[in-house]
Amino acid sequence: MKKNRRMIQLVIFLGVLLLGGYAIGHSIFAAKDGQLPRKGSKPPEFALLGTDGKTHRLSDYKGKALVINFWGTYCPGCVTETPDLVAQYKKHNGEPLEIVGINLGEDSMAVNNFVKQYDINYTILRNEANDVQRKYGLRSYPTTFFVKPDGTIMDVFVGAMAEKDMDERITKLLKS
Repeated sequence: MKKNRRMIQLVIFLGVLLLGGYAIGHSIFAAKDGQLPRKGSKPPEFALLGTDGKTHRLSDYKGKALVINFWGTYCPGCVTETPDLVAQYKKHNGEPLEIVGINLGEDSMAVNNFVKQYDINYTILRNEANDVQRKYGLRSYPTTFFVKPDGTIMDVFVGAMAEKDMDERITKLLKS
């Protein structure tokens, strides 16, 4: 009986230790609820290096309809929706629309190979420090923010979008 009690105490201790570690880590690294961007709020500012070698800021896109897509080469949903983002950018060429893809901390070679493979025609930014994804409160990928020309978020879509869903949101965004 004494051996079983010791084992039970050890299991409980490890459980408490794991839960406590998770809670502390979550509170340190997750964005605070008041700071999570949502419909009607303004997205957090960023300054990230693009694959073009230039620094891009959220404020650079002021006055334009903006689609911000957080993605990774390892993400099946991201791979699925990339051709549709490319098609949407071609379709709305000449309109006040910008699509910005923010990569989730991968190395240059992986990102550049992906851009070439899918012939990506919109701006790709690198989030090497992963600080922007924390500011945006991301929990899964892909996640796409639709930002109106006035700088407020019209919609947030978590997961891979079907082409029809993407087209409807971009059309609505351009009318806003």
